[in-house]
Amino acid sequence: MKKEIIISGFGGQGVMLAGTLLCYAGMRASKEVTFFPSYGAEMRGGTANCKVIISDSPIGSPVFSEADILISLNCPSFEKFYPSVKDGGIVFVNSSLFSPPAEERSFEMVKIPANNIAEECGTVLAANIVMIGSFAKKTGILDPETILQSIPEALEGKEKLWDINKKALSAGFNA
Repeated sequence: MKKEIIISGFGGQGVMLAGTLLCYAGMRASKEVTFFPSYGAEMRGGTANCKVIISDSPIGSPVFSEADILISLNCPSFEKFYPSVKDGGIVFVNSSLFSPPAEERSFEMVKIPANNIAEECGTVLAANIVMIGSFAKKTGILDPETILQSIPEALEGKEKLWDINKKALSAGFNA
C-alpha cells in the first residue's frame, strides 16, 4: 500500500498540523511516511499545502505529481489541486465553506461540513482535524485510535488543545 495525499487550504487553517498528524500516526502504525510542506508568501491567509505519503514500503521521494487523495479546506485550494487527483481517487471538501459544482469527475467526492462540526466541538479552528477524522473513516489507511494517540505528539507543548482536537477527530469520524 502506498497513498499519496495532498492537504490544502489557507495559512491558519491547520494544513501543516493535519499533515504532521497523519505522519505521526503513520509512524506509530509502523508505516513509512514523508511530509513535504509548501507555504505561500503570507503565513495566515496565504496558500498552504502539504504532500504526505504513507506506505508499507520505503519511499524513494516525497515528490509526486498525481495524488490518490486530496483534502481541501477551501475553494481556491480545491480548484488548484483537484486536477492532480488520480482517476478513482478521493477528494474531501469542506462543504461548510464551498460546494464544488456537480459535474462528472473521475474521483469520488466526500463533502464534510467541517467548520460546522468543529464549531459544535468548541472551535472552528479544529475543522482540519474533523477532515482527518472523515479521512480515517473513509480510507481505512490509518486506524482512528492510532491517529487519536498521535495528537499529543503533533501538538507537543499545546496540551490545552489536545481534548478539543480529540473531540474533533471523533466527530469527523462519526460524521
